Amino acid sequence: MYPIATANPTTGGVTFISIPQTFTHLQLRIFSRSSSGSAGQSIPGSFNSDGGSNYAYHVLGGDGGSTFSSSAATQTNVYFGWSAGTTNTSNAFSNCIVDILDYANTNKYKTVKTLTGIDSNGSGLVGMWSSVWMSTAAITSILLNPNNFATGSTVQLYGIQSSPRTGA
Repeated sequence: MYPIATANPTTGGVTFISIPQTFTHLQLRIFSRSSSGSAGQSIPGSFNSDGGSNYAYHVLGGDGGSTFSSSAATQTNVYFGWSAGTTNTSNAFSNCIVDILDYANTNKYKTVKTLTGIDSNGSGLVGMWSSVWMSTAAITSILLNPNNFATGSTVQLYGIQSSPRTGA
């Protein structure tokens, strides 16, 4: 895993541009809090500034007392998980690990898988997202556009290089 870029937003979103095309996969690591009042503010985004209805997702989640699922097609955003909001415990942040598979491959759509969670002093939210960007274009930029990242948030972008298997 190779670090590409780190952002420490205090408001608004995050954009990574000129992403090198030399890795097999990308990974985002998001540690965030939103200035929104929602306990689980979704983190929408896009690839290559594509705001068309070219995204779809599935999500499975739970809060310790109940479970839920949702899905949608023809979306104008990819979703990277949840960000803790102001209704969460003071200074609680969320974590998201987002894998973007085969991002430079121009022969297939791009698959995104996310593991995300928020702790609220013993309660919280955990979820798994799977998303697809229905484009064969190589990903050269990523926009994360939640409602106002709060101070203390960090978004890191890594490149993952697959190595050939050896041995029998």
